[in-house]
Amino acid sequence: MNGAADTLTVTNPFSGAIVGAVPRASLDDVNRAVHHALTHLPAPPAVVRAEVLERAAQLVATRHDELARTIAAEAGKPLRQARGEVTRCVDTLIFAAVQARSLAGAVVPMGASTAGAGKIALTTRVPIGVIAAISPFNFPLNLVAHKVAPAIAAGCPVVLKPSEATPLSAMALGAILTEAGLPDGFLTILNGPGETIGAALAVHPGIAMISFTGSAAIGWELARQRPRIRVALELGNSTPVIVTSDADLADAATRIAASGFTHAGQSCVSVQRVIVAATAHDRLRDLIVARVERLVVGDPLDPATDVGPLITTAARDRVVDWIGEARAAGASVATGDAVRDGILLPTVLTGVTPNMRVFNDEVFGPAIGLTAFDTIDEAIDLANATRYGLQAGIFTGRV
Repeated sequence: MNGAADTLTVTNPFSGAIVGAVPRASLDDVNRAVHHALTHLPAPPAVVRAEVLERAAQLVATRHDELARTIAAEAGKPLRQARGEVTRCVDTLIFAAVQARSLAGAVVPMGASTAGAGKIALTTRVPIGVIAAISPFNFPLNLVAHKVAPAIAAGCPVVLKPSEATPLSAMALGAILTEAGLPDGFLTILNGPGETIGAALAVHPGIAMISFTGSAAIGWELARQRPRIRVALELGNSTPVIVTSDADLADAATRIAASGFTHAGQSCVSVQRVIVAATAHDRLRDLIVARVERLVVGDPLDPATDVGPLITTAARDRVVDWIGEARAAGASVATGDAVRDGILLPTVLTGVTPNMRVFNDEVFGPAIGLTAFDTIDEAIDLANATRYGLQAGIFTGRV
């Protein structure tokens, strides 16, 4: 459902080639979509919703390679990682179907009170209403599924605004859900910029809940604008990992290299800050560098590729600038910090300190920084020395 006449062009971040086009929504489309979604309340029975999700999971599995190639083409995510995302999408749909069949209320223990003796009471669950879902580019299929599938399970119609950089995966999943039997208008996808379409959707009075994944600045502003409705936020991070001197350094290096550079570091849980015991610093640095330099950098549609491009050249140039700022402030480059075929090579910095943006802010790119510590209390303080708190890890020989 989209009354807009113009289209949004989608390009491959690696080659620049046009890979598709989708209808561009208008502000009128936002209003029509929400009002159409409201007509689907009350929702179809739980068994119907569960069956739709189960059929959708089967269809996604059947079209696994096609969907993975769509992700790789529009997001620049290496094909092997895109295939993993499709597999996760299947799981997400199945989990949601299970929830649709098991959502229930509870019996209230009235007999626990003198006033309630001999009485029976129970609660039941009802859909909260229409969900505004705003999803990012970095998991263009599974993060859409994370929002849409639970909403369907709960009986909540959805108006989805995917990233304008990666709408093709969302559109493909929407078509699959329709094919699986989801009523027309229960899910409407609106394509366009977040500052217009996303903003209008978020403040629409017909919206009962907002589910947003993206930057902290935008997420907290949405929560401020809509204090009387539920707002679910998944925001950024500057993920720290502490590595103690007695840890298995080879294992830590392998896992850090994998986490730090999957999808070119464009994940809110990508390892960014490696806080390592000073006595183990040089050994861990050398192990990480050796593993990072073995990563295959190139075309995301090549099954051998480990690291592809950032989503835009502007995103790449920002990360390059941050690395340059860190170097000017005293950090050193152990490997990387070069652009080849438009791709920023995986970069490892040492001597990173809390005054640097590569420490304080979310890099969201293929760069990790090592910071040495002397005591575990110092390590914990360093891990906590940012405004983020989404995820952290530790490698240690102690249990």
